[in-house]
This record gives sequence, structure tokens and C-alpha cells, in this order.
Amino acid sequence: MVLHDKAALVTGASRGIGRATALYLAQAGCNVLVHYHQNQAAAEETARLVRDFGVSAEICAADIAVRGDVEKMVDFALQKFTVIDILVNNAGIWEEAPIEKMTEEKLRRTLETNINGVFYAITAVVPQMIARRTGNIINISSTAGQRGEPFHSHYAASKGALISLTKSLAVELAPHNIRVNCVAPGWVDTDMSRPSLESSEKAEILAKIPLGRVGTAEEIAGCVLFLASELSGFVTGEILNANGGAVLCG
Repeated sequence: MVLHDKAALVTGASRGIGRATALYLAQAGCNVLVHYHQNQAAAEETARLVRDFGVSAEICAADIAVRGDVEKMVDFALQKFTVIDILVNNAGIWEEAPIEKMTEEKLRRTLETNINGVFYAITAVVPQMIARRTGNIINISSTAGQRGEPFHSHYAASKGALISLTKSLAVELAPHNIRVNCVAPGWVDTDMSRPSLESSEKAEILAKIPLGRVGTAEEIAGCVLFLASELSGFVTGEILNANGGAVLCG
């Protein structure tokens, strides 16, 4: 898994799966643009850890739900690295909302971040990939996008949309030698899911995972690294499930 002289843009890279992905890509020799929304200190820490592998790292703040912010971020990455070889759409939000209590604001915020933000990043990055006839896009979905998730229907809908988007763009962009794939994690020990994993729900969660445990951010990042590397050179339009056996689908 060698990515020397490649450049990647990883959204939501200040913590969790995004940070682990940035570090795995860096370890393979890839330069990384670390995107964050609000936590600059955490993004700077990710960048510092990336540079420890002898590659370049830059940080950039952007509200992924705002097209102008995303376009400025992509322009910044291109100024620093000249090209973007790999785009990892990891940034997203997960908020509980029973359907009868779901506000317009909660619905809008989830869909604009989890779906619109991915579209904005892809549309901003793809032109230079088409011009160079090479590129790799990896979207982070969820088991929620495959089986649904009670009390998080807006989140599940957004993650299901990413699966459909992946399959659609894989075919559309294949003639340009651009691969588009997706990783669909199950329960992962991150800041976002930790409140549930530290609550009375934990026993029920673990009971539904055949491997008997939740995943780590590094295990999801390993899937991303595989899809970013030439070891998966003949793979496009694939949904790589990393859920401990909780959801079995092809």
C-alpha cells in the first residue's frame, strides 16, 4: 500500500475515523489536507502526527454544508499540493430525532452536512481528476444506510444516499479512470458514538455484533487505505462493510 507523492483531502479529520484515516494515508507516504469544522487544536494535532511520517500536512477549516466553504477548501488544497489524488468524504453528524419530534432544523442540518457536503466536495475535486484522468473517491457511509436506524431516520436516509451516490458515480466516472467506493462502518468507538457505548445500551449493541465487540477507528481507516491503494485497482462501486458481522449484505 504505497501512496508516495500522492495527496489526499480527508474531511472531518480532526478526530475519530478521519484522524485515523489521515494517519494511515500518511504512513503509506501520502500528503494530507486535514479538514476540520471548529476544533483547530485537534486538527493541528492530526497534522503534527501526519508530519511525523515524513509527509506534508495542511489544515483547513470549512463548514462542509456550505458550498463556498468547500470550494475554498479544495482551492487551498490544490494550492498547497497541486493535485488531489484521493478524496475521503468522512465528515458527518449523527443526532437523535424521533420522527414525531424531528424539527426542520435537525432534518436540514443532517441532510446538508451528510449529503450536500459530499456533493460539494466531489463536484469541486472531480474536474482536476478528470483533467488528469486519475482519481480516487471514498465515501464513509454506515450500516444505518443499509438497514435503517430507529430514532435516526434522517441520518440513515443520508447514509443510504451515499451508497446510491457511490454506485452512480462509479459508473459515471469510470471512463475517466476515477474510482468511487464506500466504507460502511458499524458501531465504532469514537467520540460520536461513545455516549451510547457508555450507556445502558451497550449490552444490547454488543449482542447484535457476531464478533462481540465494537470496531476501532483504525480498523475503518484500514479499509479506506485499501480502497485508496492500488491493491484495490480493479474495485469501484463497492460498499466495503466493516461491522463485525452485524449486517451481512453484498
